[in-house]
Amino acid sequence: MQSSIITPHNRLADETSPYLLQHAGNPVDWYPWGEAAFQRACRENKPVLLSIGYSACHWCHVMAHESFEDPAVAALMNELFVNIKVDREERPDIDRIYQLAHQMLIQRGGGWPLTMFLSPDTRQPFFGGTYFPKEARFGLPAFDDLLQRVSEFYHSRSADIAQQGRALQVALEDLQPAPADREQTLSEEPLTLAREQLAAGFDAEFGGFGAAPKFPHPMNIDFLLRTWRASAGSETPDLHSLYMASLTLRRMAEGGIYDQLGGGFARYSVDRYWMIPHFEKMLYDNGQLLRIYANAALASGEPAFREVASQTADWIMREMQSSQGGYWSALDADSEGHEGRYYVWDALQVRALLPEDVNAVFARRFGLDRDANFEDAWHLHAWRGEEDIAQELELPAEEVAARLERARRILLDARGQRVRPARDEKILAARNGLAVAGMAVTARVLERPELTHSATQAIDFIHEHMWHEGRLFAAHKDGRARFPAYLDDHVFLIDALLELLQTRWRSEDLRFAIELAEILLTHFQDTAAGGFFFTADDHEALIHRSKSFADDALPAGNAIAAQVFTRLGSLLGETRYLDAAVRTLRAAWTPLQHYPQGHCAMLIALSEHLQPPDMVIIRGSAAEAARWRDEFTRMYAPRRLVFAIPDDAAALPPSLAQKRPMNETVAYICRGTTCSAPVRSLASLVALTR
Repeated sequence: MQSSIITPHNRLADETSPYLLQHAGNPVDWYPWGEAAFQRACRENKPVLLSIGYSACHWCHVMAHESFEDPAVAALMNELFVNIKVDREERPDIDRIYQLAHQMLIQRGGGWPLTMFLSPDTRQPFFGGTYFPKEARFGLPAFDDLLQRVSEFYHSRSADIAQQGRALQVALEDLQPAPADREQTLSEEPLTLAREQLAAGFDAEFGGFGAAPKFPHPMNIDFLLRTWRASAGSETPDLHSLYMASLTLRRMAEGGIYDQLGGGFARYSVDRYWMIPHFEKMLYDNGQLLRIYANAALASGEPAFREVASQTADWIMREMQSSQGGYWSALDADSEGHEGRYYVWDALQVRALLPEDVNAVFARRFGLDRDANFEDAWHLHAWRGEEDIAQELELPAEEVAARLERARRILLDARGQRVRPARDEKILAARNGLAVAGMAVTARVLERPELTHSATQAIDFIHEHMWHEGRLFAAHKDGRARFPAYLDDHVFLIDALLELLQTRWRSEDLRFAIELAEILLTHFQDTAAGGFFFTADDHEALIHRSKSFADDALPAGNAIAAQVFTRLGSLLGETRYLDAAVRTLRAAWTPLQHYPQGHCAMLIALSEHLQPPDMVIIRGSAAEAARWRDEFTRMYAPRRLVFAIPDDAAALPPSLAQKRPMNETVAYICRGTTCSAPVRSLASLVALTR
């Protein structure tokens, strides 16, 4: 991570996490998560203060500056508690458990920084919160007062704490819904209800769902695009689903949540207009949105969506890809101690940098001729359309676009001279999976082979540096692969490999996907109730082994598991994979019925179970097979996968090897476990797959 050198004061100095290293110079006697901290807490009969955050988190920085860097507050923390600091990106297993416990204890949602107080012997939380200020404000107590009150409570109410801990443990275990009855038929009912719920919460003026703060929710948009496409051939196509998806993507692309100069999206918008974001830029958001914008470009034909996908892919390669190939995790919201400083502008500064005729267009487009919109400065937000500006200035539309592009290049170069936000240079398997999938889809849609090369470099890095003795690791930093991988790491990588295989064929990538799938069946599967646990059966024992089905900032790991097992099972004719997908869907059936809107990734998996995707397998010379494959990239068809396998491809699984090349290029169409006879012409293949 790009940061100043910190003199180590505590036990975090040997960690690889940039977030933990940010706190290595605190006067707080921080421990990383581990037995040493809990053993000391038990010996000294002190509660544990568990603080969870991540490097790009603005309010984590605020709490650190106010309290953790203050010698008096740190002395109180050291006197009364054993203090543990956790990077939620390295240890999402710990974070999701204590976020859930916080919600149960405090009866409201959590967030970061998460501040929890634990019993040292059971590791059960007995109190918690998120950000606490140094001085009492926002209706919250002063942090030092809170520390003393929590310590007193721990030492005077041990019986109550133990009873609450037992009740919390029971509540955690009761969270898992019962799977669908054997007699229950999986149906389209949750799909229909989710469509209704999304429409009810849709902002018809600015796009998105619900009130501020607004998050992109890529899975909602993906679900709506697929819903429209599934109905497109009917007498009553669902055009409103396409409208909801397209308007949301258009308003986001016009807004300040999108970096109008450098590409890429910030985490979320604090307002309903997508104007002012929290400025951190996360790889996982951008990997998902890259894929959505590329697919939306196919679905709608809007050039703006192609431009956003192209610029976001460029940003990932330019600012987020290491020289070794893996993608880094995040850019901070802050620079020089202020949120957003790197991104905002002074109108006079812009006027001085741009030629007068260029500024005349740029200022109108991005509101520099209006009042400041962020702390007496201007954050770029598209206020007026290019056609409107062209009409006012009596310019051709092409000239307006050219001037805006010239301004973008000048200002991007000028911005590059500023102090940059810190970059978290962890390489995380799950987030790389999301980014690789997005790059692979965009490479096909935009016909940009350099994106395929970038994605391949990332996969090769993970395979070489994060895959050891047949097991995957979750994080890599400073030459060290650490932490046994989680459910998300495995399923997001399988999904990425399936997308990359459709962009260009490598048999070793299919073999890697199969190895990851087998690990899931062996170590993660809930053989009793269906679905997959978040951690493996040989993972560190925590107070709860979670299994969830709902989407959050990431699509639910179980949902992507159901999708990839359906797809991989259909491709290989492997019934064990198809059965695992069905068991996962049945395990998720109760929450799908009660709150389908929160499970859009699982709904996509359900739709592919109810109507299995077409598998088009093309065999022939590399060039000719690729030409056939590329014919299919011109249409948005989310329920169709196309693999161009050269006739000299080696080490194919038997089910694919049986689909032999002939003296001419041929294709096989597989639906479920049934495959067609060889199709010998491209025209016939296109006709059969419409």
